[in-house]
Amino acid sequence: MKYTPKPINTDDIQISDSLTDLIEILAKDVHEKWALGRMADGWQYGAERDDQNKLHPCLVPYEELPESEKEYDRNTVKVTLKLVQKLGYEIRKK
Repeated sequence: MKYTPKPINTDDIQISDSLTDLIEILAKDVHEKWALGRMADGWQYGAERDDQNKLHPCLVPYEELPESEKEYDRNTVKVTLKLVQKLGYEIRKK
């Protein structure tokens, strides 16, 4: 079976600067949920990733992650926010 991913194109969507704080809050939550899932599966912190022994260096608080890992989580959030907007939804604070 051949699979060709076809995500919705959101290149025309710009994320407002007013969402910067929201992006950081959501990125932290993405990390927290990822960490909970890993821990539930028996993973623990390890200085180096070791899949066989279930050790991962990113099992630390979000604030302690390397900037590259934080940016990975931020990008996950940004892609999602762009898709939400592309689909016609508004994102605004009450």
